[in-house]
Amino acid sequence: MGLIEHHTTFLAALREAGLAVSVAEGLDAVTAVRAVSLAEREQVRAAYAATVVKREVHRPVFDTIFDAYFPALRGLGEAVRRSDGSSAEPEPVRAVPAPWQVDDPVRLRLREELRDYLASGDERLAASIARDAVSAFGAMAGPVAGQPSWSRLSVLSRLSPQTLLAGLLAQLLGGRPDEEFSGRVVRSMIDARMQRFEHLVDADVRRRIAEQRGPDHVARSARPSIDRVSFGSATAAELAALRREVAPLARRLAARLAVEQRAGRRGQLDFRRTIRGSLSTGGVPLTTVHRPRRPAKADLVILVDVSESVLASARFTLMLVHALREQFSRVRTFAFVDEVDEVTRYFAPGTDVTDAVARLTEQARVTWLLGRSDYGRALHRFEQNYADAVGHRTSLLILGDARSNYGDLALPVLTRLADRAHAAHWLNPERRTAWDTGDSAASRYDAVVPMVECRNLAQLADFVKDLRL
Repeated sequence: MGLIEHHTTFLAALREAGLAVSVAEGLDAVTAVRAVSLAEREQVRAAYAATVVKREVHRPVFDTIFDAYFPALRGLGEAVRRSDGSSAEPEPVRAVPAPWQVDDPVRLRLREELRDYLASGDERLAASIARDAVSAFGAMAGPVAGQPSWSRLSVLSRLSPQTLLAGLLAQLLGGRPDEEFSGRVVRSMIDARMQRFEHLVDADVRRRIAEQRGPDHVARSARPSIDRVSFGSATAAELAALRREVAPLARRLAARLAVEQRAGRRGQLDFRRTIRGSLSTGGVPLTTVHRPRRPAKADLVILVDVSESVLASARFTLMLVHALREQFSRVRTFAFVDEVDEVTRYFAPGTDVTDAVARLTEQARVTWLLGRSDYGRALHRFEQNYADAVGHRTSLLILGDARSNYGDLALPVLTRLADRAHAAHWLNPERRTAWDTGDSAASRYDAVVPMVECRNLAQLADFVKDLRL
């Protein structure tokens, strides 16, 4: 594969992973790479990152794909020079998984070196340990005979870096383990170095997989950027990152909505003022005058399913919408499972939305009998108790997977609500391919209220941009 083809394939993998890389940015990347030394891998990485990565949340995906297409080593790698100046040959690959042995001399040596790294923070030593550990313990029986597969879990379970923590704390605190502040600082430092070591193991595992199956295989299996991670499958760390991303996203959306509102402020033609202004030009209206448009903010009513299957999506939708509350004249929120309760009181200005969502799931009266989603009963009860919430200036937003456990769908009720509202939308956190499977009534609800797939932050942001219209 030539250099140009390698470049275009790399950019295609970035686009497939969700990064918006234009043709012009690809050409900028070529110019930037030509300005650095191709022998300096980190310079090449920085040149590509500076030209094709536009958001910080996309950087981890970029680094993963870059490591696959521009690996630091090939095969077992060259001997790594240790921090003391000595060199060590890499451990041979154990193609057949070795049985678990606590007193394995290779394991004992690597654990001793890992202890040294955690105490000193020597990055070159960490890279050497990670590479040797993957060679020694990362190989597993692969689908092709004689060709091993690779596993980070196998490496980390053999080395067990967490079991080194107690001894390291005693060593680094110098016999003063009771000093609380010093203990927290040292513990934080060791945790950061452990995470760095795990990252190096991950990178070496991906490098070896890329050598066997091609970099495109690693690119396809890379985790998407945080704004494209599904709410329902996010890990604990990704959920924390998503929560941190909501507030900046709300600020960006609010700024964009304000600009669009100012741009569309010009109202109807003011005929009288236009003609009056044209008297100086003999009646030719060189400049038209328009009446100022009165800013019109819609009321927003949110009807959200908070059953367990859709709670993750509901949480982030509520967080983002309430962060944008100033874009609406009024926001009322109703939660349901098989009973409906107004939960607007939990989202008072100044309240932490994460705490509010936790309170509504614990305190709101959203369960009647079975505790399973019953859209028919929920819609009937909403119309019965809160009919005045929906008017001609209201945007009705429903969030749910449209799975009513084969119960009544209450389509006539939904039709009346949609007809009464200024606009109605439905966000479904399931993949579109899963709609109408099992007890899903997505298409039947979609015929009444337009339904949109909304499984991640990027889809949610795209939807919210148009919500006011």
